Amino acid sequence: NDRAISQAGLNRADVANYVRAFTSGLFVSEYFDGNDRMNVILRAEPWQTPEQLAAMPLVTPRAGNQTLGDMAYVRQTVGPSQLRRIGGKRTISLIVRPPEGMSLDESMDILQQHVLPPMQQALPEGASLLLSGNASQMNSAIDEMLLNFTLALLILLLLMTALFRSLRDALLVLLVMPLAIAGGVVALALVNLFTPQSLDLLTMIGFIILLGLVVNNAILLVDQTRSGEREGLPRQQAVQQAILLRARPVYMSTLTSLFGMLPLMLIPGVGAEIYRGLATVIVGGMAVSALFTLILLPAVLQMQRPVSMRIRSTAVTAQGNSHV
Repeated sequence: NDRAISQAGLNRADVANYVRAFTSGLFVSEYFDGNDRMNVILRAEPWQTPEQLAAMPLVTPRAGNQTLGDMAYVRQTVGPSQLRRIGGKRTISLIVRPPEGMSLDESMDILQQHVLPPMQQALPEGASLLLSGNASQMNSAIDEMLLNFTLALLILLLLMTALFRSLRDALLVLLVMPLAIAGGVVALALVNLFTPQSLDLLTMIGFIILLGLVVNNAILLVDQTRSGEREGLPRQQAVQQAILLRARPVYMSTLTSLFGMLPLMLIPGVGAEIYRGLATVIVGGMAVSALFTLILLPAVLQMQRPVSMRIRSTAVTAQGNSHV
């Protein structure tokens, strides 16, 4: 009540200090005894109802003793316990905790499809809804993982191009990656039939690790094929020789990776559910990649057109002798 406050010789800040003293307490000063510092808090007698709060006495310079109800309107209503502002606008935070066993991705889909649209329609003009907390952290983590996946793929392509000295051979090596990624996704789907397994951060890291594992088999085949061609073998015989020589190392390296990850994927234990997604992606990707590397990659190698080499002879005549 600005008029009553002005007639009593107070201002709004004075009345706010009275309210602080009547509720949580008003900071007065700080006491220091030489060792410790203690806050001096002014707090009135406790009250139980809003009517008792409105009847709390105030000492004013011009109007003598008044009550808080004379200086302000005390009503019982519903409102936030604190006011938060984001970008200069008042904000109300609603904390949503998904039930046990439901992933964050699934709960976000439910909110975006069934909860947020009717809330958006009921909001007044100028109001907006924003998902924050773990939801925004998950979105930023997905964006960062996609960026890391792209960078890993680019670095791997550049490295293979430098080693083979051929962009075509580097692309052949990377041809096994779609199969490996598909195998990881299929393995996650199969695991979800028996136990819930979400696409969490560690599972996405498993796809990045998978990039560096599946290219090893393709590197062996492509390198052995090129070695056979340099020795003078036709393309088909060079591919057959590469399969005969490299099939055993390919399956040995694949089986060691698979059996190393299977206990983490199948055997339950303390903390096993955290790394189950990572192990599932690696097992599925390595298995599918090994099965199709010796079928798809040799077929693609044989489909390539051989590089023709032209030898140009130049006749040089010097002192009656012809040299080629």
